[in-house]
Amino acid sequence: MTRNHAPFLADLAAAYERHAPQSAALNERALHYLIDGGSHSVRLKEPFPPRIVSARGAWLQDEDGHHILDFWQGHLANILGHNPQVVTSVLADAFQNRHGLQLGMTDRLQVEAAEIICRQTGQERVRFTTSGSLATMYAILLARAFTGRNLVLKVGGGWHGAQPWGLKGVRYKTGDSGGYQHTESAGIPATVTDEVLVTRYNDSDQLRDQFARHGDRISCFLVEPFIGGGGLMPAAPEFLQTARELTHQCGALLIHDEVISGFRFRAGDVSALYGVKPDLLTLGKIIGGGMPVAAVAGRMDIMELAGREKGNQVKFFGGTYSGHTSSFIAAKAMLTHLVQHEKEIYPALSENGERMRQIVVAAFKEQGIYACCTGGGNEVVPGSSLWMVHFPHREDVRLDTPEKVFDPAVCDTVLNHQVMDLGLLLENVHVMGGHGAISVAHTEKDLEVFNQACRSLAHRVCQYLK
Repeated sequence: MTRNHAPFLADLAAAYERHAPQSAALNERALHYLIDGGSHSVRLKEPFPPRIVSARGAWLQDEDGHHILDFWQGHLANILGHNPQVVTSVLADAFQNRHGLQLGMTDRLQVEAAEIICRQTGQERVRFTTSGSLATMYAILLARAFTGRNLVLKVGGGWHGAQPWGLKGVRYKTGDSGGYQHTESAGIPATVTDEVLVTRYNDSDQLRDQFARHGDRISCFLVEPFIGGGGLMPAAPEFLQTARELTHQCGALLIHDEVISGFRFRAGDVSALYGVKPDLLTLGKIIGGGMPVAAVAGRMDIMELAGREKGNQVKFFGGTYSGHTSSFIAAKAMLTHLVQHEKEIYPALSENGERMRQIVVAAFKEQGIYACCTGGGNEVVPGSSLWMVHFPHREDVRLDTPEKVFDPAVCDTVLNHQVMDLGLLLENVHVMGGHGAISVAHTEKDLEVFNQACRSLAHRVCQYLK
């Protein structure tokens, strides 16, 4: 069951061009100098993204003077909202006192941030970098070096950054050779992608089969305990327990990618809620307080392969901006705040996340359109501040794998992605790919604004579908 949404999208795009002429003009200028008008493909909505001039808390202001309620929140990184005072105040103080932009030196801030991460996750050592992509790449290098094996196992739909072992099996493709068994980027040697195996999220039987066939050659299983780009859904407890058992039995390492989920559900890793401790843990987004900070944390005997005593076998050396002082001023402030206020922050986020999901579903139900949301918790994850809307063709479908949420035969994937994004922008609400997150900064009034925006969009969609 498929619809041709092209006419509807064209109408929405034309309405948006009238709605935001200054952003449209700046986009035309950007296209003369930047590929597609920017430097991060996801942000470059079609026909053009809103060009932002300021951001505070839950709200943005664009070039056209629109006040936009934002649920994208820095790629889900800004759990306290945009430019939270708990972070900006310490950065301002530092800059005022000639501290924060020095490079090439070390200070106590990295130590203090690492102490918090080790204490809150139970990991033994940390090394910092600047992006989640680099963190997962270094984690895989460590695993391959530690085990002496080459194969990397991941799940279809899992996004682990723009690094060689991560660029396979990310986007769902239809057809006989579809699914997630394909490489996402040109320029990667086949010798690399041939060593990446793709299994199905939340499918313990298929995971057992992969280890039965390849277990003595698998270096690591890289998985998100709460998958992000693959549909915002928690891992089934039995799936993660099976992963832990199989990696132990086969001598492979278990890597949990918590770039999205780390410090989002509790002041630490979500893995702890499952009672599963990975060998390596990657973190990013929230831990940086809005600044570029990511980390690999893990067992000492693995992490030391990047150290001098083991001859720096893994060149996890860092770059110019690794350990940047201003980044760790922000990171320490953020981590300290989340730990100190854990009991207030996370229950409130979970409660409001559930309300967000209910608002979306109710708005479309009012117009006779069946919608449902992923992003909720499960029997071990008590709740979630995340949501992603879907439009299944049948109401009895259980959306528990990326294959289901991104298969056009199962869900209307244009309606939940382009239509939601563009339609809500016309209501001055910003989401990305039909999903978003609530932050501490979102208020009761903001939720009502979101409710009205969803109802207006649902009415517009209903008129189109008639």
